[in-house]
Amino acid sequence: MLELKNISYSVKDETTGRTQEILKDLNLAFADRGINVITGPNGSGKSTLIKLVMGFEKPTAGRVFFNGEDITDMNVTERARRGFTIAFQQPVRFKGITVKSLLELASGKKMDTDAMCGCLSAVGLCARNYIDRAVDGTLSGGELKRIELAMAIAKGGEVFLLDEPEAGIDLWSFEDLVRVFDRLRDKTVIIVSHQQRILETADKIFLFESDKVSSAERGEDMFALLTRRPALCWRDVKEN
Repeated sequence: MLELKNISYSVKDETTGRTQEILKDLNLAFADRGINVITGPNGSGKSTLIKLVMGFEKPTAGRVFFNGEDITDMNVTERARRGFTIAFQQPVRFKGITVKSLLELASGKKMDTDAMCGCLSAVGLCARNYIDRAVDGTLSGGELKRIELAMAIAKGGEVFLLDEPEAGIDLWSFEDLVRVFDRLRDKTVIIVSHQQRILETADKIFLFESDKVSSAERGEDMFALLTRRPALCWRDVKEN
């Protein structure tokens, strides 16, 4: 189980010298299996939470536990070795390297064509057309996003952190993306998203609002809460 206990996170504005509190005394628990979706308005700390869990940032206060072990002071590499995998809101670009090399780097081993095909087809890409392609300016933002998700699948792990994975994904492949989540349902999956279709896949939904977090294990309960907040209505999937 992944647990966050009394987590706070603040940053200091170098211009004004003022401290801005992004997360305050947050307590969350994520089960060993299931899809957890975090939603809420911009600036409510959703992406910050993902960075704290992965180890890119360290909480100002509080502790992070994984399977009973305190991992608060562990760096990104140490957490990756314990099974943490992340896909960013904006894909990291590795210019010049081939998709094949990226998948093998992510998995930490040589991969045969069938294994690569499984990772790429899961995100709506044909392995035959992409394995030998260089990751460069010839790829669209949506293609880069899907390749990054394929890397996450190739790496595997126990905890998957996905920050707005639908960004750059076109309508044609959106259902492929939802099927990827279904394949990962036996893991701890934490997704930041505003999309109703993704919220509908969730086993548990967390709503971040300023200084509080609401949660619901029944989607219809959270949907009822969201519909009472016009400012939090879901974004439609837009075709790229």
